[in-house]
Amino acid sequence: MFVAIPSREKAPLRWATPLLFMALWLCFIGSAVLPDPEQRRLMLDWGTLSGGLTDPADWWPAIRSGRVLRLVTALFLHADWAHLLGNLVFLLIFGLPAERAMGPLRFLALFLLGGAVANLAAAIMIGTPDRLIIGASGAVSALIGAYLALFPGAKLGVVVPLGLFLQFVKVPAALLIGIWAALQLVFTYIGPAFGAVAWSAHLAGFAFGGLFALAARAGIARRLRRSRGF
Repeated sequence: MFVAIPSREKAPLRWATPLLFMALWLCFIGSAVLPDPEQRRLMLDWGTLSGGLTDPADWWPAIRSGRVLRLVTALFLHADWAHLLGNLVFLLIFGLPAERAMGPLRFLALFLLGGAVANLAAAIMIGTPDRLIIGASGAVSALIGAYLALFPGAKLGVVVPLGLFLQFVKVPAALLIGIWAALQLVFTYIGPAFGAVAWSAHLAGFAFGGLFALAARAGIARRLRRSRGF
């Protein structure tokens, strides 16, 4: 696994990442305690369904009926513990530094909009109608894309098993994230879990996150120049 190497600078208060962390946990626990029939109904009522979003002509009726909100509510539903924990780990690794750079409000917008765009892309790409799309993987992928755009020269700490010992090494984040993105692209078409994992959502979220962070960084830079009189 890999973890972000902490900075020595004192970081401002970051509340959006812990808020999302707790929200994902509470939503999962709340759904997990339900009986199986009610849990399935919850997933169907609040998860993103591929049917009805593949044709752009259906988007406006989906907006008017409120079904488009499923693109966001689906982010807080997870199939099992492994699905949830994987997203939570990456949320902490990439979310905390991204929130520090962008601020909590932009960070929340990135998570929610990036996740919605990722789910929409998956709904369009999946050929099977009415396939259920759930989980925060698309939103987390947006955080990864934003992290790369905000910290292109950063390094991540990788724990490498060497026999009986674990070695902690520093690797350029661009290399690790690039490998990850390449795997998402490959798995989109020939992945071993194609049909069970919305790989296209990961790619769409990643691209959205990078563009969002670049736009946010440019906006922050312009405001700083104006405030300094440049």
